[in-house]
Amino acid sequence: MNVAAGVSLRPYNTLGVAVRAQWFARLTAAAQIPSLLARFGGSPILVLGGGSNLVLTSEVPGLVLHNAIGGLELLAEDGDGVSLRVGAGENWDQLVARCTGQGWFGLENLSWIPGSVGAAPIQNIGAYGVELKDTLLAVHTVGIEDAEPHRFSAADCRLGYRDSIFKHEQQDRQIITAVDLRLHKRPHLQLEYGEIRQTAERWGHDLKRLTPSQVRQLIIRIRQEKLPDPALAPNVGSFFKNPVVDAAQYQCLRQREPELVAFAQADGRYKLAAGWLIDRLGWKGRRLGQARVHPQQALVLVNEGHGSDDVLRLAQQIQRDVKAAYGVALEVEPRIIRGSSRLD
Repeated sequence: MNVAAGVSLRPYNTLGVAVRAQWFARLTAAAQIPSLLARFGGSPILVLGGGSNLVLTSEVPGLVLHNAIGGLELLAEDGDGVSLRVGAGENWDQLVARCTGQGWFGLENLSWIPGSVGAAPIQNIGAYGVELKDTLLAVHTVGIEDAEPHRFSAADCRLGYRDSIFKHEQQDRQIITAVDLRLHKRPHLQLEYGEIRQTAERWGHDLKRLTPSQVRQLIIRIRQEKLPDPALAPNVGSFFKNPVVDAAQYQCLRQREPELVAFAQADGRYKLAAGWLIDRLGWKGRRLGQARVHPQQALVLVNEGHGSDDVLRLAQQIQRDVKAAYGVALEVEPRIIRGSSRLD
């Protein structure tokens, strides 16, 4: 397979950062991995999917692999649902469109999320009350150290809020090649978010008779109204995770801010809406150098240059302000790649 030197990564990250890879290869089959590992053994290896949850900061040493492994295989089907195996390089939203078009339930709330299928378990992507863990069966990989195939069950992946084993002890140790999912033929709708119900009622839908495709269209409409297109306003989606606090801190914050937006968790803690905190401090629309906070969505930082320095400086200033005002630490959601040192 072709390995190129000095390739610009600007087309491969939605933040539009114009840095170069020392070496670059497009991966289209798992069978290509062992020879690449033999050639570049000991060198840093960075796997890119859609590049929608990544902040590049400088030239990237070693090998950058663009994961373009395709394929959609029906593993099993019964009266209740289907089991699928999907290539890691498939586009996530195109997968959702195909599945909802078949009338299969489970992925509709995850519509319009950018990126590849292989990145979905790393982040345990989620939206509107649904996470990947709700449908994940297994993740298939090739180990970087041993060049051998591995299978991680859903339990093995240790999926949490925007978290997985692939962001911890298996980070930079596995190349994801495929993902197995279980979808349903009978309704498994998650419509508790007010935005979904309100939009459905505005469009004249019966909530009890919604199809997966109809829910998908509702989600797309909601997301398009709130989130900018990375092609027009380079961004990585939500730049911060929603912080989780204990009940005592939540009550204290609620006394200060009666309109605080928060969601009760099963363990008694509360997940705070990071966007609300940022907006409350007046950050919407503000600019720092060539970076700005999106005027409609405070969680989104837009890059108006070709680097990432200003985006990171803006993020750090927001973190400081939220910490000073509310005593809450905001955690950055995308992965930050600092040259040969890779940080979460």
